[in-house]
Amino acid sequence: MNITEKKIKILFLIPDLGGGGAEKVLVNLANNLDKNIYDPTIQTISDKGVNREFLNKDVHYKYCLSKIPRGWSHFFKLFSPSFLHRIFIKEDYDIEVAFLEGPSARIIAGSDNPNVKRIAWIHCTMAGEADAKKAFRSLKEAKELYSLFDKIICVSEGVKEHFDKIFNINKTEVIYNLNDSEKVREISKSDVDISYNKDEFNIISVGSMNPRRAYIRLASVQKRLIETGYKTHIYVLGEGSEKTKIQKYIKENNLERVWTLLGYKKNPYAYVAKADLYVCPSFSEGLSTAVTEALYVGCATLSTRVSGTKELLGERGEYGLVVDNNEQAIYEGITKLIDNKELLNHYKEMAKVRGYFFGKERILEIYNQFFRQML
Repeated sequence: MNITEKKIKILFLIPDLGGGGAEKVLVNLANNLDKNIYDPTIQTISDKGVNREFLNKDVHYKYCLSKIPRGWSHFFKLFSPSFLHRIFIKEDYDIEVAFLEGPSARIIAGSDNPNVKRIAWIHCTMAGEADAKKAFRSLKEAKELYSLFDKIICVSEGVKEHFDKIFNINKTEVIYNLNDSEKVREISKSDVDISYNKDEFNIISVGSMNPRRAYIRLASVQKRLIETGYKTHIYVLGEGSEKTKIQKYIKENNLERVWTLLGYKKNPYAYVAKADLYVCPSFSEGLSTAVTEALYVGCATLSTRVSGTKELLGERGEYGLVVDNNEQAIYEGITKLIDNKELLNHYKEMAKVRGYFFGKERILEIYNQFFRQML
């Protein structure tokens, strides 16, 4: 195909445009693709999500269902991928992308168009067979369907390593997430609706409140910090299934004064930029969008050792403090930075340096080259 004759039509399929990192990355990608070359469409399985409002007008938007019932992913397994594709994907595209694992991949794998290029995007670390087959009828089906894709993109080396170990498909490569670094830096200068107490060490974290993000563990760390005399305050931005559980833990352990749930914010960057430390306490990640954004705004960062940490914070933690994935290590890491202001300030400066490595222009050019090479 000669790209000067017509635009490349790309379909991105994703369950919804909720407040997660992958959804934000997809909106940034579709918004920033060169519209002289590409004609992008985002299609969601469910018509919902706070990130939809950030889509530019030159990005087409579609959805499969206005509302979906509880347990819909299990319901989808009753139908073949080819049937689901015929029902939901009505147009012909040059490239079809399943931008999240699971149902999106199952649908895109069902395409019977011999001319389409199919791409699967893997954002999460698959810890084992249970993770790998979650949205499929079986691990065998998952392997068969992923083998139909022309290319499988993993967002970090750790994600690729785990995927390859389970599937052993020689089609994977790593491309880092695209984030709008310029916009993040600019709007991070905005005012916020809270005032950080200068007499406290203000810690912030951004993410969906689900078990994988480990906010209950972070609350337990905060309890210990207070008990050992550290004047800390933790702020969390996000919503999720564990919110009620977290609120209950905070109340039962008398942490209301030193733990604030800020909910979803359109501009979390302004809160991060003004905090003393960003903490990622997750059990697992793919390539943390929130950590990337913390680097953009120059916030010193501490993360558990998860997929993507090496790329974001350096092989030896040159750009942020990397700790073992347990509660004791998180506690020791935070106290180390509170006690060592010189080290804290060093990580603030190194965050800015690393942020430019993951800047929009460099990563966007990688995406543009990749899609052109697919045809």
